[in-house]
Amino acid sequence: MNAQPYSFQLNPVDNHRLANLCGPFDQHLRQIEQQLKVCIYNRGHDFQINGPLSAVEAAVKVLHSLYAQTQGKTPLTADTIHLELQTVQTKPNISENIPPHTYIKLRRAKIKPHGLNQTNYLKNILNHDINFGLGPAGTGKTYLAVACAVAALEQEKISRIILVRPAVEAGEKLGFLPGDYFQKLDPYFRPLYDALIEMLGPEEVSRCVEQNIIEVVALAYMRGRTLNNAFIILDEAQNTTKEQMKMFLTRVGFNSKVVINGDITQTDLPRGLEFSGLYHSLNILKDIKEIAITCFDTSDCVRHPLVKAILQAYEKHKTQKKTD
Repeated sequence: MNAQPYSFQLNPVDNHRLANLCGPFDQHLRQIEQQLKVCIYNRGHDFQINGPLSAVEAAVKVLHSLYAQTQGKTPLTADTIHLELQTVQTKPNISENIPPHTYIKLRRAKIKPHGLNQTNYLKNILNHDINFGLGPAGTGKTYLAVACAVAALEQEKISRIILVRPAVEAGEKLGFLPGDYFQKLDPYFRPLYDALIEMLGPEEVSRCVEQNIIEVVALAYMRGRTLNNAFIILDEAQNTTKEQMKMFLTRVGFNSKVVINGDITQTDLPRGLEFSGLYHSLNILKDIKEIAITCFDTSDCVRHPLVKAILQAYEKHKTQKKTD
């Protein structure tokens, strides 16, 4: 059932911010219309929205939130619009419940959590020295961990960032990889590098790597080290063995923060080593109050809308297989 057209004005009046909100040829407005099944009309800062009441309310929230984000002069993108729409549709009241201190302020950007789980994840990282982020691909675990690490580095809370991953192929044998140590590891760490480059810029990332302010380490080379004054991220932790996870956890030194991310449903360990060190450690460490665990699900996916649908389809198939 359609409600009466809803009219409102976006303030303060600023034509540059309005152009950023609407996008080239009003593409951002059309994206909102298509996703929420509403019609948006505007003359300058005066807007009118037609459609079902719940959709109109969602559209109003999205437009106000996006307009607030234009204050920082950062150009809005289709990805920004998609994330805001997803937040409003899946958890309509979450934006109102996100305290300002859970936003991550960087020199080049301001990172905002999307959804309750991402908000709790950031709170846990701020308040605990060891954190686990569990859940499917695309839920922002790695991206938010890197953002927290960059913020800590910029605020001089730590002196270096250490990125760790087990060098395990995803279900296929790649054979011998040419190049030096860093070239061999580069494909495994590319998601972490991409996030760092977005937040610091390519020149700054290169400088930090050269000066060992950002260090890239294969998990196998962590033995014997003690890591002080560092922000350490272990990514793809589901591909660790029990021995590797124990070894990694005992590397933590003073004034260090550790984030361990993984998806226990997608282990790539070789046959005979399928029992993930991540899963094993969760059972052992669950009663230690100083260690925080954040669990994500498919509703937290912040990638292309199809990724969420794909994850849900796999979950449905897995559930059906168990009941057959």
